[in-house]
Amino acid sequence: MPERKKIVVLSGAGISAESGLRTFRDANGLWENHRVEDVATPQAWDRDPDLVLEFYNQRRKQALDARPNAGHLALKRLEQHFEVMIITQNVDNLHEKAGSSTVIHLHGELFKSRSTRDETLVYDVPGWELKRGDCCEKGSQLRPHIVWFGEPVPLMDVAVERVNAADILIIVGTSMVVYPAAGLIDSVRPGVPVYVVDPNLPAIRRRKNTTFIPEPATTGLARLAEQLVANAADEV
Repeated sequence: MPERKKIVVLSGAGISAESGLRTFRDANGLWENHRVEDVATPQAWDRDPDLVLEFYNQRRKQALDARPNAGHLALKRLEQHFEVMIITQNVDNLHEKAGSSTVIHLHGELFKSRSTRDETLVYDVPGWELKRGDCCEKGSQLRPHIVWFGEPVPLMDVAVERVNAADILIIVGTSMVVYPAAGLIDSVRPGVPVYVVDPNLPAIRRRKNTTFIPEPATTGLARLAEQLVANAADEV
């Protein structure tokens, strides 16, 4: 049996938005009526941890009832025919809810917390609420397990390696303007086909073997998945 091709997916806020989650800033620069600087930076945490905790508690509460959409499910179906790795900028767990088996969260995970003393101590958040006084095993306050603005992205090196090993790259629901994640496209090997699924096509550098699909994830990914499976069958 021939080795399965490796598909790497770069996903962003657009695919979660189709499940009803607002995962990033609005056009007015606010995030759920808060300035990003007030809820998503280390300085915000130092200044007002109660506000930051409540902000993410509300995000968790909203995400609890969110369901994966047809786009998430199409990516799961691809695992029947390909080795699929999802690299997401989203902090929700919709890819996991859809059943995708390998997901890298570049910007952290909403339903996890971590120690403010030892960042290697990471815990699941029971339910949706993380409170002042919730501590790690070393007695330090827990904070959201989110990569805030101004913090390094610990999993970037892993993501670069996976993109460089990809046989097919799919970009869905991301504007490709937030770095360092946007720079991952530069790690694609020459000749590897790239598919971009988004009704508002991102302004990425055009290159050979790039196909733009100007549709939402719910329809564009479903159609692309059918095409890729058909192509794989023809190659057997």
